[in-house]
Amino acid sequence: MARWCAANGWPVHPLAAGRKTPAGNCPACREDPHRPADCPCLPAGRWCHGFHAATTDPERLAAWWGAHPGLGVGVSCGPAGLVVLDIDAHSAEVPHRNRLLPGIPIHESVNLTGLASGFDTLALLAALRGEQSPADDEATLRVRTPSGGLHVWYRTAPDSPRYRSSVGSSPKVALAWQVDVRASGGYIVTPATRTPAGTYTPVGSARLPALLPAWLAAELRRTGHVPGPAPAARVPGPRPVRPAGGVSLALRLLEPLLAEVRACAAAAEGTGFTEKLNRAAYTAGGLVAAGHLAGPRAQDLLIEAADAARPYRHRHSLTVIASALSAGAARPLHPEGRP
Repeated sequence: MARWCAANGWPVHPLAAGRKTPAGNCPACREDPHRPADCPCLPAGRWCHGFHAATTDPERLAAWWGAHPGLGVGVSCGPAGLVVLDIDAHSAEVPHRNRLLPGIPIHESVNLTGLASGFDTLALLAALRGEQSPADDEATLRVRTPSGGLHVWYRTAPDSPRYRSSVGSSPKVALAWQVDVRASGGYIVTPATRTPAGTYTPVGSARLPALLPAWLAAELRRTGHVPGPAPAARVPGPRPVRPAGGVSLALRLLEPLLAEVRACAAAAEGTGFTEKLNRAAYTAGGLVAAGHLAGPRAQDLLIEAADAARPYRHRHSLTVIASALSAGAARPLHPEGRP
């Protein structure tokens, strides 16, 4: 599968055997977290840092999967020119109707009885635009996931913008509830990948992505999927920063929490990354509100730590940081750790 993807011009990278997450970093990189751009493994042909290692080099693919045939295959969507809709069917509480399709208020006259998943919200979006739901698009590659979801693959035109990835639950950039977008800054699991939950299985006869429909491209632009300057985290009205001694104490309190975030780079999952980032940002928000740390400095420290651990989840990290900074600002915190 890796060679087939590479032959289509799609850079690939290894996934951990039997899982849908990237293979872990090498021991040296686990012990010394750093940015992918500074990693010595990538120029040397090793696969550290997930989709940042993706390649179409046949010799490198032969070395990776020849020595480790049990590895799964992920495609780096941005360099591949792909936009993949990841439709979820998770059991979750359905949000208010005006949060189902960001930017589109749904009138009370629209009957939403039975709506329960991303299949429903995507079908609703398509119906509002007078189009067929991508989940039913037989002209393009569709892949059933072990959890009952669906990946709908599309290719972009050479002159298309670089679309950004998103998650369907995001309050900022999202296409529809329970519909994630895999594009630049993200990867997708290939068909035939096996996990303990099952196999990623193609649906229908199409085995290649069709061109991204114009109406869907317009929706991605409308919902903020065309990259622009990264939004700054909003921190409500901090007090003036106190003398340098207070800043030093604040950093002394915050640094152990940032170190916990950075240490998550040692494993692709199972590290409590979001919880640790949330705790660090909440603490930083309290320090900012108490005037012991400047808001921009706090944001830079948090983003740097998050990107060192999960560079492929930058948008997710920005959302967590913005929310937790705002929540922490409601409870000013002194460097000694007391409210």
